[in-house]
Amino acid sequence: MGWIEFALAMAVFLASHRIPAALGVKGRLVAALGPRGYTAMFSLVSTVLLLWVIWAAGRAPQVPLWDQTAAARWAVNLVMPVVCVLAAFGIAAPNPFAFEGRAGGFDPARPGIAGITRQPLLWALLLWSLGHLWANGDLAHVILFGSFAAFSALGLRIAETRRRRVLGAAEFDRLAAGTGQVPLAALLSGRWRPSGPPSMIRLALTILGWAALWHLHQPVIGAWPAP
Repeated sequence: MGWIEFALAMAVFLASHRIPAALGVKGRLVAALGPRGYTAMFSLVSTVLLLWVIWAAGRAPQVPLWDQTAAARWAVNLVMPVVCVLAAFGIAAPNPFAFEGRAGGFDPARPGIAGITRQPLLWALLLWSLGHLWANGDLAHVILFGSFAAFSALGLRIAETRRRRVLGAAEFDRLAAGTGQVPLAALLSGRWRPSGPPSMIRLALTILGWAALWHLHQPVIGAWPAP
């Protein structure tokens, strides 16, 4: 039954991210709830389903593939602050390239988080997945985090292709002149420089989010996160 629950949880989670757009349900929900209402509802449903998938993976039969190491545990703890930064500064930020961003208020000369990466939330998910994949070497968790890593990597390509098609190649290139898809690529190439201090509100959300994940990991997930 453990494998059946895990497979069902994975299927429902993946379907929840594909079916609404494919069947036109997303458009009707956005019209009824508004963009912010839809985003809030979708985020809540996604969080609940993600927790179900993680719990189901923990209840699946243990089939070890590799041992957990101290280096892997350290890697997770080092990457999670970066994940929190990308998520806190990416969600609802002026960013016409990412599904979690908003088109209004974006200034190509001051691209904000898009100067670091045009896809902050997908990179956050990819880094979270890869870090946890290394630290969890049993079959169920390898399937779980490997699937999320593949989903994120594929999403990076799909999101860029879709936005280029919607905006048009010329407009996309104009808006993206000071940005990069790969984190820090625009900074290292000299195409972007920070124009001011980071938002203190988003920085506070980063710290609060990281602290919440740290302290809730044991009671919610069942594993103490310290290396």
